[in-house]
Amino acid sequence: MNFTDAVKAYFLKWNDFRSRSSRSEYWWATLFVTLASFPVGFIIGFVIGILFLTAGFSETTMEIVVGIVMLPIQIFIIIASTCLVIRRLHDVDKSGWWYLIIFTIIGIIPLLIWYCSKGTDGENRFGKDPLEQLQ
Repeated sequence: MNFTDAVKAYFLKWNDFRSRSSRSEYWWATLFVTLASFPVGFIIGFVIGILFLTAGFSETTMEIVVGIVMLPIQIFIIIASTCLVIRRLHDVDKSGWWYLIIFTIIGIIPLLIWYCSKGTDGENRFGKDPLEQLQ
C-alpha cells in the first residue's frame, strides 16, 4: 500500500475496529498523522490568534476558542488512530485488547514488535489478508 492509499484508508476506516491493516498502511498513516498534526494545529491557532487579537479579545479567550476548535479534530485523531492500531494488531492475529498494555511501563515494547511484524498470511480470525486485497 502506498502513502496515498494509506491516508485514504485512515480516513475511510476511521471507525473500523474489526478488519486488518498491513504494516505499510499502519506506518504510512502514522507518518501522515505525525507530520500533518503540527502544521494543521499551527495554522488553526495562528488564524484564530490573528482574528481574536486584532479584534481586541484577550489571550485567554483566544486559547479557549483554539481549544474548542481543536477538540473535535483531536477526538477524531484519537479514535481513528486507535482503530488503526487495533486493525494492525488484528493483522498479526492479536486481539485489539492487547493495545491496553500501552498503559504499562514496558508495554510499548511488544506493541512495537507487533507493529513491525509481518501480518498473518492469508485469512485469520479477523478477516482477509490486507495484502491479498490490494492485488
